[in-house]
Amino acid sequence: MVDNRFATALVIGSVLALISAVYIAAAIGTDHWYEYRSRPSLSEMNSTELQPSSEEFDREDSDEYMYSRALIMYNGTIGLWRRCISKLKEGYWFKPPPEEVNQGSMCVSFSLKNQFTPKYKQIGNHNSGVDYVRTYLSRCQILLPFISLGLMCFGALIGLCVCSCRSLYPAIGTGVLHLLAGICTLGTVACFAANVELLHAKMQDLEPRPDGEYGWSFCLACVSAPLQLMAAALFIWAARTDRTEYSRMKAYRVA
Repeated sequence: MVDNRFATALVIGSVLALISAVYIAAAIGTDHWYEYRSRPSLSEMNSTELQPSSEEFDREDSDEYMYSRALIMYNGTIGLWRRCISKLKEGYWFKPPPEEVNQGSMCVSFSLKNQFTPKYKQIGNHNSGVDYVRTYLSRCQILLPFISLGLMCFGALIGLCVCSCRSLYPAIGTGVLHLLAGICTLGTVACFAANVELLHAKMQDLEPRPDGEYGWSFCLACVSAPLQLMAAALFIWAARTDRTEYSRMKAYRVA
């Protein structure tokens, strides 16, 4: 017989775990981790020398320098697996293009090879040497969210074992796995933020300068981490407390 307090804790923990799983899955699959809000001048937008080619952006193996410039100039968005830009309508020599009017979005998915390509100390310059900090940050931000989801799925399987038996003690395993999943999600958020800041620091001398804010996909991942940690705390508390009370009751009956 399970105490009502522990049953309530398990239900609340399960709901929090489910919500966090939906949030992190949505964050992985969307491209609004960072949204650029740059405002290039009209001369920069009309200059063919400064304006990145759409063909360069459209290629899956496009150089980091080219697609980063395109994201900045076209107020694009970037996620873990995809990048998008909003192309403006073209104007004439006597009339500038209308503001806030988009011709459409162009989205390109990062190839698996591109995700694990080394980052360089000078963006786009392959002879400048490998930037190991940004290289490993970019790889961790790709791997950690999938590890987090995998840990949560494995924890859910252990939760099914809890439902099939009368003991809550296996819920400790579920709690530990959700704790590790929360740490992995926090690591994903930290690695992405650090990678973006390091990239922008290297592009401060370029025009236009990178400017923007973290998007709602990034916020979903930020919210998912504490939900996972709260679910882990509830699972571990319910299992440990139930085990302690059961031991006391058993000792009392023996006495």
